[in-house]
Amino acid sequence: MNVKVRVARLSVVSNTLLIIMKLVVGIITGSVSIISEAIHSSMDLVAAIIAFFSVRVSDNPPDKRHPYGHGKFENISGVIEALLIFTAAIWIIVESVKKLIGGEIILEKIWIGSLVMAVSAIVNIFVSIRLYKVARETGSVALEADALHLKTDVYTSIGVAVGLILILLTNIRWLDPIVAILVALFIIKESYSLLRRAFFPLLDIAWSDEEINGLQKRLKEMGVHYHDLRTRVAGNYRFIDLHLEIPADESVGNAHKYCDMIEDKLMAVYKNLTVTIHVEPR
Repeated sequence: MNVKVRVARLSVVSNTLLIIMKLVVGIITGSVSIISEAIHSSMDLVAAIIAFFSVRVSDNPPDKRHPYGHGKFENISGVIEALLIFTAAIWIIVESVKKLIGGEIILEKIWIGSLVMAVSAIVNIFVSIRLYKVARETGSVALEADALHLKTDVYTSIGVAVGLILILLTNIRWLDPIVAILVALFIIKESYSLLRRAFFPLLDIAWSDEEINGLQKRLKEMGVHYHDLRTRVAGNYRFIDLHLEIPADESVGNAHKYCDMIEDKLMAVYKNLTVTIHVEPR
């Protein structure tokens, strides 16, 4: 089992335990902000499960039906996760508004809720750090999306904990649904950011300007004469194709060796890279 699958499984286990804990405490305290956090974590769990299966599929080698590999499974996973998070946020807002206009807000044993939110934040800090580390090392969109979910969970858990403490100090009960709404708005912002990052590579989007500038600098340092440079991203896989200019009297064998040299140097810098070179006489 590779490191991507192991860390995705860790996310599934931690989210499951946190959901159970938040739901139980949310029911005991009657806090809509805690219950909203349980719903948020439920979406995180679904996202973690999707990420778990997508990283397994995306690492499969190219086959007859998918000759360019399975990297975009991770992008599809990210889009689904973003939509799930957005849906959860809308549900939280609806339930919070009902609480605000529905009359008396009854809360009990608020200190337990504050403690649970603090524990949730600490657990998710450690898990998200691990996910981000592996996502950066492997270029995994699915793991990055999962890490983002847990990062938002850290912020929202802290927000809910602070809100509950303020309720304890002031006895202003309507702060609970207000905090839940603020949590939901933050979740919507993060889900939109994730949706953009996951969706656009499905349209064969190019590398970022910064990455392309770095690539052009490396090609220049290698003394490569080229034109029609194109790049694209699919999950954690990267693709480059370019037209290489070489002297018209160069032999096919030497041209092939030159292409291999370029590919080897680029693949030493960029992980999961496929390079396609079209040779033209200069």
